Amino acid sequence: MAITTAASRLGTMPYGDTGRVELRQNSSEEDIEAVIRSVYRQVLGNDYVMKSERLNSAESLLKNGKMTVRDFVRAVAKSELYKEKFLYPNFQTRVIELNYKHLLGRAPYDEAEVIYHLDLYETEGFDAEIDSYIDSPEYESSFGDNIVPYYRGFDTQNGQKTVGFNRMFRLYRGYANSDRAQLEGSKSRLIRELSKNQTNTIVAPSGGSDGWSYRPSLDSAPATCLGGAFVGFGKDGGVYRIEVTGLRQTGVRRSCQTFIVPFESLSTKIQQIVKQGGKIASITTA
Repeated sequence: MAITTAASRLGTMPYGDTGRVELRQNSSEEDIEAVIRSVYRQVLGNDYVMKSERLNSAESLLKNGKMTVRDFVRAVAKSELYKEKFLYPNFQTRVIELNYKHLLGRAPYDEAEVIYHLDLYETEGFDAEIDSYIDSPEYESSFGDNIVPYYRGFDTQNGQKTVGFNRMFRLYRGYANSDRAQLEGSKSRLIRELSKNQTNTIVAPSGGSDGWSYRPSLDSAPATCLGGAFVGFGKDGGVYRIEVTGLRQTGVRRSCQTFIVPFESLSTKIQQIVKQGGKIASITTA
C-alpha cells in the first residue's frame, strides 16, 4: 500500500511495495540470504557492498542459528566497514542522523536527541553509541530480535511524532539512492531545522516523476561573492554561482563542487562541466 497519495512523486512507492523482512523458524537458505541482503541494504544506507567486504563470520553465525538478526545488525553497524563508510568521512551530527536512519528507521525528532548521542559518543565511544539504538525499548518494540530495521519514519504509529515524517524525507533521497552518493556530501541535513525547532520542507527525492530534485547545500560556498567585491564584473554586470555534482577530474568523480564565474565565461564553463560528466544542480546569482 502506498505511504501517501503522492508516493510515486515522493519516491516512496518501492518502499511501500516492499514488506517487512523477518527471519522465521525453519527459514530456507534463500530466505536467510534475503535477510542478509536486506540488513546490508538498510544498515549500510543502500551502498554497494563488495564480496570481499562482507562479514562472512557474522553471516555464518546467522545462518547456523547462533546469532539473531538484531545481533547481525549490531555486527554490521560496529564493523570497520560501517566506520569507513559513515563514521570517518562525516561530521558528527551527520553520523547521528545516519545512525537513527539505519538502526531505528527514522530521523531524529529534536536537537535534544542529537545532543544526547553526541555526548554518549564522546564519553563512551562508538560501540556504546551503536548499542544505545539497538538495545533501546524503541528498537525492541519495533523490530525485536528477528525483523530487519526498515524506514518506520514514513509510517503513522504510536509514539511516532508527526515531525519525523518530514525530517525523514531530508534523509531519504529515493529507493535507488545511496547515503554516500548525495549532493550535500558529509554535512548534516537536519541541523538548521533542529536548532530552530522547526519542521522540514519535503523535497521530492531524485528520480521522482517530477524529475530530478535539488535542495541548495549549506555552507559549501558563500551565497554572495566576496561580499559584493565582484559587483560590475562581467559583461552583464553579474557573477554566477554554479553548483555541480558528479564532476570527473583526474579519474575521480567529485560528489559536489561549486564554481563562481562571470557572465562572459558562463557558457564556456557550462560546456566544460558537461564534457567532464558533471550534472549542474543550480545556477544562481553570486
